[in-house]
Amino acid sequence: MRTNTNHFRATRLLRMLGYIWQCFYSSCLRFWLKWFLRLVTGRCELQRICARCKAGALRTAQIEYSLKCSKSKVLRAALSLKENDLDEHLAQIIQEKRIKEQKDPTFKVNLHQCLLQINGYSGLFEEVEDLRKQVFDSENEEHENMLLKLWDLLMPSEKLESRVTKQWGNIGFQGEDPKTDFRGMGMLGLTNLLFFSENHPDAARQVLSHASHPRLGYSYAIVGINLTEMAYSLMKSDALKPHFYNTVCGKPQMQHFHHFYCYLAYEFDKFWLEEEPESIMEFNRYREKFHDKVKGQLQKPEVKLIMTVDQEK
Repeated sequence: MRTNTNHFRATRLLRMLGYIWQCFYSSCLRFWLKWFLRLVTGRCELQRICARCKAGALRTAQIEYSLKCSKSKVLRAALSLKENDLDEHLAQIIQEKRIKEQKDPTFKVNLHQCLLQINGYSGLFEEVEDLRKQVFDSENEEHENMLLKLWDLLMPSEKLESRVTKQWGNIGFQGEDPKTDFRGMGMLGLTNLLFFSENHPDAARQVLSHASHPRLGYSYAIVGINLTEMAYSLMKSDALKPHFYNTVCGKPQMQHFHHFYCYLAYEFDKFWLEEEPESIMEFNRYREKFHDKVKGQLQKPEVKLIMTVDQEK
């Protein structure tokens, strides 16, 4: 008992010391260290980051941190820019930091790319959020056509007998009308499912066939919507930043989010089959295990989670 108490006290002490160090570094030491390095190298922190880090998550994340911690309003404002204002604000940063472009000709291009990625990520999340909030409307012809197209892509040899039918269960919906299953993720869930089927039809049907396995099967569409929630949550928590910073050179688009979803859908299927759960009742446990695996991969600086199709034997 005493050993546990001592361990707890030691942990609290270390955390407190870490917090004190972080406060001291952020409020005092970091400023003087930056001043000293500027004096020695003749370059500001943003220039030094761009010079020593290659394009990708490592560079963009450090640029983002530097801007966020800056005492300059001009630099902090660079984290919330519209794309049309980027060039003008970039010029303000160069003026604010007294950067001589002739001596560092690549800096402007490199910083421009970082700002596109940083602000593009925020803009993309707003688009993802808007699509998630969009409710599936059976009176909306576009929504209905998307749903019917999903069926045609996944079940090309079986005709849908009617709009409301038990056949929807064949692709993993819970009831006779799939619209009730989109409540949590809205049109984002349907758009992800359809994107996977449109862009990777063979892989999508392969995953569906695995989901229909008599022992290891699962509800394809319901699990797909659950994976949409996983992708959405990872993006909301900023965990997807390294992936996007490494895979998209400029502003990330909605298609890049959909491609990440495809990765999740395909990799989860492989993970599920490899783990061989005893029943679908264990889904939540294995879902969390898969989630932890993905989060672990996203913490690696060079991470690129891109779907790679394995040829099924």
